[in-house]
Amino acid sequence: MKRLLALLATCTMVLGLSVLVSPPAVAATGCKVDYTITSQWSGGFQAGVKVTNLGDPVSGWTLKWTWADGGQKVNQGWNSTWSQSGSAVSVTNADWNRTLATGGSADLGFTGTFTGANPKPAAFTLNGVTCTGTIGGEEPPPDPDPEPPTDTPVGINGQLKVCGVHLCNQYNRPIQLRGMSTHGIQWFSKCYNNASLDALAKDWKSDLFRIAMYVQEGGYETDPAGFTSRVNSLVDMAEARGMYAMIDFHTLTPGDPNFNLERAKTFFASVAARNADKKNVIYEIANEPNGVSWAAIKSYAEQVIPVIRAADPDAVIIVGTRGWSSLGVSDGSNESEVINNPVNATNIMYAFHFYAASHQDNYRAAVSRAASKLPLFVTEFGTVTYTGGGAVDRVSSTAWLDLLDQLKIGYANWTYSDANEGSAALKPGICNGTDYSSSGVLTESGALLKSRISTPDAFPTS
Repeated sequence: MKRLLALLATCTMVLGLSVLVSPPAVAATGCKVDYTITSQWSGGFQAGVKVTNLGDPVSGWTLKWTWADGGQKVNQGWNSTWSQSGSAVSVTNADWNRTLATGGSADLGFTGTFTGANPKPAAFTLNGVTCTGTIGGEEPPPDPDPEPPTDTPVGINGQLKVCGVHLCNQYNRPIQLRGMSTHGIQWFSKCYNNASLDALAKDWKSDLFRIAMYVQEGGYETDPAGFTSRVNSLVDMAEARGMYAMIDFHTLTPGDPNFNLERAKTFFASVAARNADKKNVIYEIANEPNGVSWAAIKSYAEQVIPVIRAADPDAVIIVGTRGWSSLGVSDGSNESEVINNPVNATNIMYAFHFYAASHQDNYRAAVSRAASKLPLFVTEFGTVTYTGGGAVDRVSSTAWLDLLDQLKIGYANWTYSDANEGSAALKPGICNGTDYSSSGVLTESGALLKSRISTPDAFPTS
């Protein structure tokens, strides 16, 4: 239900091995590069690169460096076009940041993998001129299996399960998880680092971190190994902070999940085997099926669920529903098709999505009816229109959140990002910095959601 992809595409470049543009006409005469590893996990890392022009104004630029050893690889970058050959990396301006005035700078970033020692670049040049600068921020990889603090959502509730129509904790008591969803990690990876997840866990007191891994639109299909690694690292980061991690196989276009059936089997076999011993993982196997029957969605689910169960028999699995996960309401149907023909599997829930300014009384009525017969989880919702934009509808958003609280239905809000759209929780540009905690970083939607999520959970333990 997010349709602002064209705008994002103009602002974000996905890593490719395309031929770089012609050398710029104007050379730099001095430059500085500040390179910082913002997060690191086993075999992977995320880095920020700030390049500052200290010489004459530049129109068109290419930043280059080499790795100190040969074990590093750029997987995906943003705010520029990235290319790597051997240990040499080239980064060329985007259209919107091609001009660097004297003292002007560009903030770039990427995710990568490494083998051997910590990744360290050497010999930065801007248009052939050697740059000064700093290299810092290296962090040791986290404990691969940390025990979540006992006073966190995972520490209190442990391994989750479905009991009746509710999500229940290790004490077999119904609970409600409240949290936030990423935007597409191929576009907003820079928003998900130690500082931002600390803010989500400590300031927002979020129970849940949903990891939206698009399959198409520059996502998983372009780099299965890289995206699988990034998802696993975010699961680890959530676990270290005691939050549940929902792995979202974010199918949107095309709407028939069976188009991605083999990709889903491959992906979920890998992440389920890797994360089977963790207590904080929930699997969402199809984000928003659309233009397809419930029978086709059910068939897909009954082929993917056994793949997960073979590796991870205990985790909760969430199945998308017809009409962009609206229980069929957006297609003129209703919840009865799922009630009368449920997926043949146990320990599963069904997804429901809404956008408060677009989906109101008839959608709330469907959820109210379905909640007594189906285990539901609102894996995605927005406070604005289904486009992801427009004004926050506080009245409808509050009515929805009150209903979900009443029914003990968990939810993840779209989105914990600085996207230039009304649904984003962070103001544009926030992810270029390190402050995710002050009140000034939040949009109207973000402030509303934080005020709801940060209230005490009062999880039952007996």
